[in-house]
Amino acid sequence: MPYPLRSIFLLGALAAALPLACTAQQTPVPAAESIPVAAQAVTPAAPTPIVTGLPDFSQLVKQVGPAVVNISAETAPRRGRSGGPQMPDGFEELFRHFGMPMPGAPGGSGPQRGSTSMGSGFVISDDGYVLTNFHVIDGADKVTVTLSDRREFEAEVIGSDEQYDVAVLKIQADGLRWLRPGSSTSVEAGQWVVAIGSPFGLDHSVTAGIVSAVGRSNPYSGQQYVPFIQTDVAINRGNSGGPLLNTSGEVVGINSQIFSNSGGFMGVSFAIPIDLAMSAVDQIKTTGKVSRGMLGVIMQPVTSETAKAINLPDNQGAMVANVQPGSAAEKAGIERMDVIRSFNGTVIKDVSDLPPIVGALAPGTKAKLEVFRAGKLRSINVVIGGDESAAAAGPRRGSPGAPAQQTPGSNALGLTARDLTPAQRKQLGLDDDEGVMLAGVDADAAREAGLRPGDVVVAIGRDSVGSPAELDRRLAAAKPGDTLMLLVQRGGTTQFIAVTVPKG
Repeated sequence: MPYPLRSIFLLGALAAALPLACTAQQTPVPAAESIPVAAQAVTPAAPTPIVTGLPDFSQLVKQVGPAVVNISAETAPRRGRSGGPQMPDGFEELFRHFGMPMPGAPGGSGPQRGSTSMGSGFVISDDGYVLTNFHVIDGADKVTVTLSDRREFEAEVIGSDEQYDVAVLKIQADGLRWLRPGSSTSVEAGQWVVAIGSPFGLDHSVTAGIVSAVGRSNPYSGQQYVPFIQTDVAINRGNSGGPLLNTSGEVVGINSQIFSNSGGFMGVSFAIPIDLAMSAVDQIKTTGKVSRGMLGVIMQPVTSETAKAINLPDNQGAMVANVQPGSAAEKAGIERMDVIRSFNGTVIKDVSDLPPIVGALAPGTKAKLEVFRAGKLRSINVVIGGDESAAAAGPRRGSPGAPAQQTPGSNALGLTARDLTPAQRKQLGLDDDEGVMLAGVDADAAREAGLRPGDVVVAIGRDSVGSPAELDRRLAAAKPGDTLMLLVQRGGTTQFIAVTVPKG
């Protein structure tokens, strides 16, 4: 005879209890049906939170969220050189996001079909000005801004700047919610920050984290004038151009880049400081472009080897590898091998510290530098130049052609050199009495330091080298254990290489 499941359970429980009932006196347990309903429905007390004091960003997001927008950048089909691959929709923005060249782009290797890339932005005034990244709208033929209420507007690109990676858009709308700029100079490592944007097209996604570092350079971005804010806020493709907010709902940065080995977020993201971005906005609105201060020097880091060679007490500063003719630096008397230790009272710890400080100044601004030269600190006054002074930004690129006949030499570094012709010097941007090309590098010390055949040695220390015989004479004067500074030009770049003369 079949039994309902509940009956089977009760019968089994009764059978198990019978042996016990035969051996002991027990208080009968009332059946479940006899317990009053009110007693069965008692609600337990609410548990006390175990974790307290965690930030809740919900009110912040409700207040500032409507000012964050989605940006769609459409590119019409273009014809390039044949033979290259075509990129799927959205991949162009991915390549720009990581600063990589795009196959099929102008100057690339193949045709480029029309595409649409997605990004983020935010309203900065109630009359329709919108701020985003340059790389979000770069090359676009049509830019569409979608507000949080789903209204769409075709945007006018008022202006943009690639070095700061900012773009100013304008839509025909009034009475908009807008975000208040904060102060990026007050941002400190460890403070909470929030990002709102459209990663992978998921509009108004909110992520939070802390500031990991400030004043960070990103060598992979090519943006030497931007002291990035580094955070651990989750940023992905489509977040570009969105705001980085403090806990007061003020914008402290524009989310711009991530560092990744996989293409996805790995805990390291970078934002452009809002002070820098708003300075660019003001210039774009006023003049249509961004002007930066320029010193007119080519710099390199100070290493322990170079510090030893010039008797610098530590590895701090930016070493001048070359001074551009006619630049502000040349007019002020800055020389090759000077180490810039401070600028307007700000200590220069690393070579990447200097460009953002100089670039933020208007051309014509007077500034004071401290440089280390010949074992002493010197104070130098300089009038900052403008972008136009960067026309002679360095030596010309390209192969210098076949060198003149080799002149045999013998020196402690095992360097064999060849003369350069006047045409080669002109092509390399050298003076008539500068430069010899290395034909051989035989000593281990020179090879380990990084010298190699094809390098053009421009100077040893502060003194120019114009012939192989002169190179030998200068090296012959060096004693074993001395560390020499060779100014070397290679592949369009100029840098000092420290080489220690071997002992014995």
